[in-house]
Amino acid sequence: MDVTSEDRTDDAATDAVSANGTSAAPGLAARGEEGGGLRHHLLAAGLAAVLGFAGIAHFRQPEFFDPIVPDWMPGAPRTTTYVSGAVELAAAALVAVPRTRRFGGWFAAATFVAVFPANVQAALDGGMAELDPPMNSPAAAWLRLPLQLPLIAWAVAVARGGRRSQA
Repeated sequence: MDVTSEDRTDDAATDAVSANGTSAAPGLAARGEEGGGLRHHLLAAGLAAVLGFAGIAHFRQPEFFDPIVPDWMPGAPRTTTYVSGAVELAAAALVAVPRTRRFGGWFAAATFVAVFPANVQAALDGGMAELDPPMNSPAAAWLRLPLQLPLIAWAVAVARGGRRSQA
């Protein structure tokens, strides 16, 4: 990953101290629109909320997630459910904190890629019987698979600081 002078400027702005000696709001006022700004902060906050909600759900309703753990995963399905929940909570925390947001975005993208096999397993199993119709159908399970792509893109956008890729 290239580190541009803009990235170094963003990092320096994040550590800025205002004239009255208090820390400037990292990721908001201290960073200009180019470095993220309010739009990027909201993008990251939304992603952190989605990850946090999903992570908590793994602990509150593990029986919902256990059946879609692929058979080839080592250990008990419940262990995998709890580990994936903890990873999602960690990703949420990393994305929520401006200092760790870039790493958190990449970590979240990797997490979405890593849980994709469980979504494939749900589709191969003919859906998730625990859901209410029509979400329990095989068609719904297969249609969920492409939804992973916008989640990955969202995480990458957060990792890149909200800037559009310049090729």
